[in-house]
Amino acid sequence: MQKRELYALILGVSSGFGKACAIELAGLGYNIIGAHLDMGSNKQKAEEFRLELESKGIKAKFFNANAADDNVRNEIIEYLKNYFNNNENCILRVLIHSLAFGAIKPLFDKNPENAVNKRQIEMTMDVMANSLVYWTQDLFVNNLLAENSRIFCLTSIGSTRAMNNYGAISAAKCALEAYTRQIAIELAPYKITANAILAGLTDTPASNKIPGFSKMLVHAKEHNPFGRNTVPEDVAKAVAMFTDEKFYWITGQVLGVDGGESILNFIETHK
Repeated sequence: MQKRELYALILGVSSGFGKACAIELAGLGYNIIGAHLDMGSNKQKAEEFRLELESKGIKAKFFNANAADDNVRNEIIEYLKNYFNNNENCILRVLIHSLAFGAIKPLFDKNPENAVNKRQIEMTMDVMANSLVYWTQDLFVNNLLAENSRIFCLTSIGSTRAMNNYGAISAAKCALEAYTRQIAIELAPYKITANAILAGLTDTPASNKIPGFSKMLVHAKEHNPFGRNTVPEDVAKAVAMFTDEKFYWITGQVLGVDGGESILNFIETHK
């Protein structure tokens, strides 16, 4: 019997959590199909990263396009259908949703131009939450999700906490977690799982766009039981572990990967 070739589809593959997951899964023999949106020197870096993955002996195909765009999603789904139809030994085992693009603005300001508007709120929700549903729907209806496929998305402590300029993203993270629970329940009969990964504060290109994030990192490190910040590799190792078929009973959960950071912060906040 011919050995199955395992594939992971990573949305947001070129940096942060998505990149770390690609490296970790490639080390386990997964071939990587990724979507990213980069311009200029970052576009070149993404291509260099793709070649780096292939140097590990796996196949890597990247699409430099907006993964939240319907046409782009349709294009990638069509590619997957054709590729898997022509390569029957291939199987998509992992979907990672790591799209981090949203409006970082207050909900209220005396000057309406400084506050987040309807278009920005809807864009943030669509990119960071709704797109998980659309991707999962299309993969499912096209029979691209196999038995024991794993779906992961990246949430944040902002789903339960409030902070300046984070309102639109906070709402999107709440929706993302709700969608994850619903996906888990509806796809359980097909032996497909879905979980949200809640990482501790992590130094990534996306998080650094949050005003004052450098100070937040310092605070998180000071209050982490391990005395350090979470790094993307921590998340990647957790994702790699949960791809194992043994962990199918864990689904619909928000899985903390933060070294206990959120627990300690909670205790200290409520002294």
